Amino acid sequence: MRQFPTEIGILVYSGSQTAAVLGMTDLLTYAERQTRLQTDGKMPSLRITHWQKEPNDSNPTCIFDTAPGKENAPSVLVIPPGLGELASKETASEYSEWLHALHAQGTCLASVCKGAFLLAETGLLTGRTATTHWAYEEEFRLRFPKVVVDTDRLIIDDGDLITAGGAMSWIDLTLRLVDRFLGPSIMISTARAFVIDPPGREQRNYSAFSPRLDHGDLAILKVQHWLQAHDGKEMSLAALSAQAGLERRTFIRRFQKATGLTTGDYIQRLRVGKARELLQFSKLPVEKIAWEVGYNDPSAFRKVFGKITGLSPGDYRQRFGV
Repeated sequence: MRQFPTEIGILVYSGSQTAAVLGMTDLLTYAERQTRLQTDGKMPSLRITHWQKEPNDSNPTCIFDTAPGKENAPSVLVIPPGLGELASKETASEYSEWLHALHAQGTCLASVCKGAFLLAETGLLTGRTATTHWAYEEEFRLRFPKVVVDTDRLIIDDGDLITAGGAMSWIDLTLRLVDRFLGPSIMISTARAFVIDPPGREQRNYSAFSPRLDHGDLAILKVQHWLQAHDGKEMSLAALSAQAGLERRTFIRRFQKATGLTTGDYIQRLRVGKARELLQFSKLPVEKIAWEVGYNDPSAFRKVFGKITGLSPGDYRQRFGV
């Protein structure tokens, strides 16, 4: 199990936007200090690191650390926006193996704007929905035809992979991470201090499902990645335990220990997360959405959706629908 402080790493690459790297660091550092002030904590709750690859290095190394200590894989690694030309396939490939290895260990990978090109080069976005700056949509589609691109959306949070749109969306991404790791009250106080408007993010109906990925159980992590890629549509314990390569009873025990949820609760939250997207960005009727996310009974879907979000599907669409 990972011990606190939770580490958020930021990749510094050739052409990365310095304002974003330093701005994210400032927001996260402020949020961490607010947490300690409010809880009388002596130990930091967040550890912010910067990672950079030198010309002769095979992988990036840590060049900045707010809480120096034992080097771990970050809980989240952010690929910030870039300035100038888009990263070429050759440049992006220099980071692919390292990023892929981090993800396999449980690190959530996040990109902002042009950073999506480095993330997509790993192949991890294949079959997933991702966003980047609208101006780069055509180039992104050409280079990564197996990624579903939706540049109408500012942030797409799949739990283990997060993509954010335009260059300044690093602010929204950072607040999302503060909310995930330090809670909504710290996120709100941070936003106010920096005069940023995060409308409604302190409420339950705004919070996205953020599965625990840094638990260290690679068999369970494999199942989580599989479920995420399939939107939680597979409910069979036999199929899940087979993915993990574990006996059914062992799988059930280890899954709950690693994620803090039963398989049923976990899958419901994944399904509701997908339903949120469809309610917000499509005009499909609620009954059709229920079917799309794996519920044969619309009334059962409404009950689960209300339990998790605090809103009915209709109210959610009215409030957040585009």
